[in-house]
Amino acid sequence: MPPKFKRHLNDDEVTGSVKSERGNLLEEDSDEEEDFFLRGPSGPRFGPRNDKIRHVQNQVDEVIDVMQENITKVIERGERLDDLQDKSESLSDNATAFSNRAKQLRRQMWWRGCKMKAIIALVAVILLLVIIVPIVLKYHT
Repeated sequence: MPPKFKRHLNDDEVTGSVKSERGNLLEEDSDEEEDFFLRGPSGPRFGPRNDKIRHVQNQVDEVIDVMQENITKVIERGERLDDLQDKSESLSDNATAFSNRAKQLRRQMWWRGCKMKAIIALVAVILLLVIIVPIVLKYHT
């Protein structure tokens, strides 16, 4: 950031600035041209103009803070959407696996039911034969 935009800030307010680095840049042995670029123009400063500049700078800082917050929220939202999409895909895969397993289990139960019906029918036929055959043989003789 050019010095003219941060000349009203002190070292504690300027983020990312180290006092020793600023001291090295603003050493006393620099010439007038370097002083102009590092410190900004010297001379009387008018109060109302500085107040307006400070006011505008404060508004710009507030907008920057709001935009950084918005960007952070958008990034977090994107991460949450990615997590939600992963969970949705996992749920879909689990639902498909459940559906396939349910169909397979239904077929197994159907075959078990058929086997039980066949066994019951066979037992019934054998019982009838055991009961009917002696009766028929007895009356046939």
